[in-house]
Amino acid sequence: MTAGAVLSGSHFMHGDDACAEGAIAAGCRFFAGYPITPSTEIAERLARRLPEVGGVFIQMEDELASMACILGASAAGVRSMTATSGPGFSLMMENIGLGMMLEIPCVVVDVQRGSPSTGLPTLPGQSDVMQARWGSHGDYGVVAYSPWSPQEFFDLTVHAFNVADRYRLPVFLMADEVVGHMVERVVIPASEQIPVWERKRPSNRPGPDFEPFRVIDEDLVPPMAHAGEGYRVHYTGLTHDERGYPMMNAETQGKLVRRLVDSFALAIPGTRHPASRRACGGVCRGGDEPGADGP
Repeated sequence: MTAGAVLSGSHFMHGDDACAEGAIAAGCRFFAGYPITPSTEIAERLARRLPEVGGVFIQMEDELASMACILGASAAGVRSMTATSGPGFSLMMENIGLGMMLEIPCVVVDVQRGSPSTGLPTLPGQSDVMQARWGSHGDYGVVAYSPWSPQEFFDLTVHAFNVADRYRLPVFLMADEVVGHMVERVVIPASEQIPVWERKRPSNRPGPDFEPFRVIDEDLVPPMAHAGEGYRVHYTGLTHDERGYPMMNAETQGKLVRRLVDSFALAIPGTRHPASRRACGGVCRGGDEPGADGP
């Protein structure tokens, strides 16, 4: 981690800024996004902070491109994130489904506002939660966290990156306008106290027999080779076999989808955050009151 990247200490901090600092503390070094209230402050903070720590910030032309961009960065081995609100979240859904199919880790932050449509840009809402679970078509599991304070926004951002990398999937942070714009004390630990879970990586050297989607462990999560390392990795949104090649038959479809769903079920105990009752495998609520438990 870049020296001085983590702003350790006690800060009086905006919730969106806490999320941005949590991302940097977790090792995020790539952000692509499009400004939208009430998440814009995350992008503004990272536009300044990422170049300071050797990272890359890019404002894309829209939310479709933003989601595609972070998938590409993550496939190359960089922890990546985007941030949006309801209308932008809707636009990201096709590429979120692609991320689930390709098993590419990343973090998607949705600072929710009143809806539907343009709704109430400067007021809170929590109506995107069902979209987080069911927004992209098909069968897959979802991990989503709902922070209720700036401190938890920081903590859960770090945790979201760890869960994404360990289980190879996009992870959602479902905040809202109140939490995003709330200003409270946020305590950022020293860098050595911030947990970082590494991605599972191939143990064998690049070669013609490498299969990027072959499972070798009981957790059903295949090791992840990064683009540019010499491994032959074929990515497609089509149903594919262990080589990553399209395979249009019921047997391959059943095997792939069952593995995606079963690996998520096995992951649920490991997704829980010890400091939060609202942090859980699946979609959980609780951004509006400290006493609310996740399901």
